[in-house]
Amino acid sequence: MNNSQQREVDRPRARGTDRSLARRAELIAIGRKLFADTSYDALSMDDIARQAHVAKGLIYYYFKSKRGYYLAIVEDSVADLVSRAADGLELPGVERVQRTIDGYLRYAEHNQAAYRTIIAGGVGFDAEVQAIREGVREAIVATIAEGAYGKGKVGPLPRVALLGWLHGVEGATLDWIDHPVLPRDTMRELLVKMLGGAMRAVEELDPSYAAPPDARRDD
Repeated sequence: MNNSQQREVDRPRARGTDRSLARRAELIAIGRKLFADTSYDALSMDDIARQAHVAKGLIYYYFKSKRGYYLAIVEDSVADLVSRAADGLELPGVERVQRTIDGYLRYAEHNQAAYRTIIAGGVGFDAEVQAIREGVREAIVATIAEGAYGKGKVGPLPRVALLGWLHGVEGATLDWIDHPVLPRDTMRELLVKMLGGAMRAVEELDPSYAAPPDARRDD
């Protein structure tokens, strides 16, 4: 078989793969909305298939089970959020922190169903789901630490402080997308100032982790 003949054989296979990936992505997009509005336990596979307007067997074909479907939705949403939050790595530290927080808020604002799925939806006590959520938190903490301290891996004290701040960010952001009375710029500045407070507390307890100049109070 020559190269031209091989290309003709491979082309339908590639088209089939593209269609499969597109169909899988479509099902994930539908699932984001379903699981954002309804709890994991309240949705049966029959419910999902009916609301997605597909045969139940198609969901099993791509995801094996309801749990596999949900995990795929969470993982896909997390990848989007981490990518958005990590944008701007070429910027100076303080600007990078602001860009990270702004990217985080933009993602939550424009992908509300996916954000709720990551933070609050589904099987909250499932170990694998929890591991995915903890992974995204660690990635965002590392991004903030890199911008604030020049290194992504920090000691226990700043890590706990940043993680505690991030949990506050999650709660505030969930409330903000439900009740968007504050402009995004105001939310960003509020979260930046809250982060500054956490960093000043860290510096007081451990001077080796000096807060960036913009995080210090004006004298």
